[in-house]
This record gives sequence, C-alpha cells and structure tokens, in this order.
Amino acid sequence: MVFWVVMFLMVLALFNLFSSPPGATGGDARSFSTFVEAVQSGRVTDAVIDGERVRYSEAGRTYSTIAPSDAEITNLLIGANVPFEARSQETSVFQSFLVSLLPFVLLIGVWVYFMNRMQGGGKGGAMGFGKSKAKLLTEKSGRVTFDDVAGIDEAKEELEEIVEFLRNPQKFSRLGGKIPKGALLVGPPGTGKTLLARAIAGEAGVPFFTISGSDFVEMFVGVGASRVRDMFEQAKKNAPCIVFIDEIDAVGRARGVGMGGGNDEREQTLNQLLVEMDGFEANEGVIIVAATNRRDVLDPALLRPGRFDRQVTVPNPDIKGREKILGVHARKVPLGPDVDLRIIARGSPGFSGADLANLVNEAALMAARVGRRFVTMVDFESAKDKVMMGAERRSMVMTAEQKEMTAYHEAGHAIVGISLPKCDPVYKATIIPRGGALGMVMSLPEIDRLNMFKDECHQRLAMTMAGKAAEIIKYGPDSVSNGPAGDIQQASQLARAMVLRWGMSDKIGNIDYAEAHEGYQGNTAGLSVSADTKVMIEEEVRRFIQDGYELAYKIITEKNEEFERLAQGLLEYETLTGDEIKRVMAGELPHASDDKGGTPPSAGSSVTAIPKTKPKKPRAPDGGLEPEPSV
Repeated sequence: MVFWVVMFLMVLALFNLFSSPPGATGGDARSFSTFVEAVQSGRVTDAVIDGERVRYSEAGRTYSTIAPSDAEITNLLIGANVPFEARSQETSVFQSFLVSLLPFVLLIGVWVYFMNRMQGGGKGGAMGFGKSKAKLLTEKSGRVTFDDVAGIDEAKEELEEIVEFLRNPQKFSRLGGKIPKGALLVGPPGTGKTLLARAIAGEAGVPFFTISGSDFVEMFVGVGASRVRDMFEQAKKNAPCIVFIDEIDAVGRARGVGMGGGNDEREQTLNQLLVEMDGFEANEGVIIVAATNRRDVLDPALLRPGRFDRQVTVPNPDIKGREKILGVHARKVPLGPDVDLRIIARGSPGFSGADLANLVNEAALMAARVGRRFVTMVDFESAKDKVMMGAERRSMVMTAEQKEMTAYHEAGHAIVGISLPKCDPVYKATIIPRGGALGMVMSLPEIDRLNMFKDECHQRLAMTMAGKAAEIIKYGPDSVSNGPAGDIQQASQLARAMVLRWGMSDKIGNIDYAEAHEGYQGNTAGLSVSADTKVMIEEEVRRFIQDGYELAYKIITEKNEEFERLAQGLLEYETLTGDEIKRVMAGELPHASDDKGGTPPSAGSSVTAIPKTKPKKPRAPDGGLEPEPSV
C-alpha cells in the first residue's frame, strides 16, 4: 500500500511541474485595469501574451496580469504602438500523456493490489498460479539444531552425514562417493520427523526450502506439475541446497490405485516429481528430504535408489531415548528436587516425542494451576494419568450401585493382573471416570516390549476378561452389565491376532489367514478360505477367550477375600497405586504412614483398616453356589 501511495504522489508532482508554464512565476501581479491604464498612458515598453496571462515591462520592471476572455488585448497594444509577442497555449506531449494516463494507472494499481490479496500474495498472485509455494526457511531466532533432537540417535546419524557432505564434499568424493539425492523419513506420527528436518536446516548452513505435499495438488490440471518444475528451478539456482517435502504421501501415492486414471492431476504431479528427481537432467547439489507415516502407500518408483537413496526409520524412542527427550523439553521448565526423569521415562512406554512434550507441558500447567513455583513429581504423575487415561470426570453423577459394580469390576482386573506373572505390573486402579470409561486399571511394563509370547497372550486374555468374571462372581450371570464391552473387544482383537496372524493356534497352523479371512485379496489373488476353515478359526478364537475367562474366574474365586478387600478399598479411596493395591489386599491401610497414626488421604475418611471378614460364597458360572476351593 505504501508503494502505491508514493507512486501517486510522484505522478501528482510531475503533473504540477509540467502544468505550470515557463516563466509563470515571473513578475509582480497587477490588476487588469492597471495594465490598461499603463498601456494607454504609454508607460508599457513591451508585452508577452501567453494565453490569458500577460507579462509586460514598465519603467524597467516586469509585471503580470490575467486578461478576461472578452478583452481585446491585441487591438489595445497595436493602438498604443506597444511591441508584443504571442506564445502558444498548447501543453507538451508528455504532460498530455500523463494527464490522460493517470486515472488508468490508478485503476490498474488498485485492481492488481486486490487480486494479489485474494490470491494470497507473492507467488500465489494472479500471475503466479503455477509457481512453487516452497518457502526458504531462515531461522535467525528459534534455531533448531541436532542438540535439540534426542532419542533417535540412528536417524540423527544418517542425517548428520548428509549435512557433513554439504559442508565438506571432498571428504567423500575423493573416494568416489556421491552425495545422496534424497532421504525419506518414515515413522509414526509425533516421532520427530519434521523436527529432524528443522535441525538439518539449522545445521547445514545452506538454503533450505520447505513445502507440504498438499501444496502441489490443485483442482486445475497441470498446476501441480508446474509447481514441481518451478520448485526445482529455484533449488538449482540456490544449489547446493535442501528441499524438504512434508507429508509426501499426499502427492506420492501409488499410481493406478483407486479412482481416476493415469491422467489425473495428482498422478501428473507425481510423474513430474519422479522426472525432476532422477531424469535426463542432473540435479547436482539438490537434496530432497521427505517425511511420511504412510510408506506403504507410496509409489515404488519414488522409493528406488537414485530418488530416495536413504530411507531413515524414525521409531518411537526406548527408555533411554525417552529420558533424553524429557531432558530436552524440561530445559525451560523449573523442576523440583524430587523430579526423576528416568522414573517418568520408565512409566511412559510407547510414548512418542510429541507425547512426551505434551506430558511436560501438562505437568507445568498443573503446577501453575495450584500456584507452585516449580514442577514436582506429583505434577508429572498427574499429567501422565491425564495423558494415558484421560481427564478425571469428577462431576459425573454415579449411583451407589454403579460405583460399587465399577469397583468390583476393576478389582477383578487388578487381582488377576497381579496374580499372573506374565502380565505387566499393575500401575494404578481407579473408579473415577476418565475419558469414556467409568473406571480403569493401568498396567505398565518394566521394560520396553519388543515381542509377544503365547503364554503372555493367554494371561493377558485372562486379565482382560477378569472384569466380566468379577461381575458374574459378585452379582450372578443375570446381573452382568455392558461394562465389559470394551474388554470383550480388546480380547477379541488379541485372540484373532493370535489365531490369524501369529500362528499361535496348533489347530489352525502357521498360516496367515488375516487378509483372506477379512475378504481382502491384495497380493494373494485366488486365495480363499473355506467355510470349514472359517468355522475352525472362530472356534479357536472363542476357545482362547473362554480359556482366559475361566482362568480369571478361577483366580478371583480362589482369592475372594483379597478381591473383596480390594473392591472395598477402591470404594473408599477411589484411586490406588500398585503398592497400595497389594497392601489393601493384605488387609492393611494403603499408605504406610497410616500405620503410625497418620490420616488417610481421603477427606473425611473414617476407615481404619480394610476388614478381613470372610465374604459370602461366590456364585459359579451356571448361577449356583460353588464349593470352597481346595488349596
């Protein structure tokens, strides 16, 4: 807007300059009657007529006046024998051109300005529809380096080598090595792929262009291919440089799959990208770095060496990586003396880098909410519960019967989980509604799990079905609720994986029936499953789930006293940790300090110990009374 204002003022100044006739400012101004009197009295020696303006000399001085349109100045001067000169009144060609052009210049300028605004400005303007939207990344403030990336050491080493190649190419070229043309970052969401790309930009010291895969695709055919060509032209002018394409699966999906033929816009864009990356023209010094979490849908031609020479896997971090990531995110957070990041890392298996960043942020928010000056371990534990189990819904109204049934349901899960050695240790049990669940029992592994074993799967099935077994033991089969719906769904998924994919059923054998059983042909054209095999598969899945249910029923029946104590403890305290659960099962108070006369944490609690009374005999699965178990 400032540019157009300056242009308007300059044109206006030129107009004023050329609209003033030469010598218009010379001489003192006098009235026309004074001029006529001077002429008639013979005091005027000469005169110049310039349109309606008259300049004349009198007594050695020059004066000027404006003549009326009907005045006969020529006859007056001739009658008085005064020599005079007449000049043309026509304006210059340049002045006329400026006067006629000025309105059109203003209209065109306003139109271009508003069109530029509507098109997004810059390269997205009216004349730049097919230009690349790649942005040159400059991080003068907030620069990210490899020191800010933790937990993915192998991926970082691969990319550090690319940066070293750009800084010192002679180190590799003297042995015949060539700079890699592309690197594809593959991993689950939130593992730090885009952060790695920003670290490359901060470390490389070369131009770094960034663009999203969706920026290529438009509704107009040919625009995406034009943008690809323009992007590589810019990159060649700035070589050596790095081009980062985020979410490349938006444009790099396999051709010939889904709706549309080979001439649709997305496939044309992909064809142009393939040619630019490795075609007849060499792109020396241009490195393509792309990120995706859907490697399976990418076109095979995009993944071959020569286009993406390196495929760098960016996985979820292990316990050491999680500790390092927590340390990176906790730099700007004042930590209390009791905070141990290794304990937090051990209790957050499966967390990605984004999850851990969210965990630190939630802990800081919780500490600020209660007015602390630093973040304590309690804040981290509360934040971890919120991230893993959802926010507490204490405002939810539950009847006494619903709360009691939830307590017995969760007590069943906890009892079986603690009793079976291959189940992950029980971390916490709660009957406070969180997320979409009325209650929850969380188990955390002591180490990162890399394999699933058959006996471990069977014991997990037992723990999963323990909630329904507990409800039937306590209330009978006719009073079971829909609470175990989520448990049944999880058990079904695990049992089907054991039978269809993992070959853990001796009856079914070591055959992958997952795709054929679900009706997806894929690369197994012609493979089908007979009706008898389907029946056999369903019978095996049902048998695995039923065996888990019976094992859970047996454990809860044998430990009925502990089961009752734990359920009553959950009703009293609402939330118990793993150690507190074991103390309650033994008939003790959940907190060690309470044995010395302390007050339980529950406000207004009048319970002094969980009673060791013998409960009523449990009901058998058929609804009758079950005899006392023999030990």
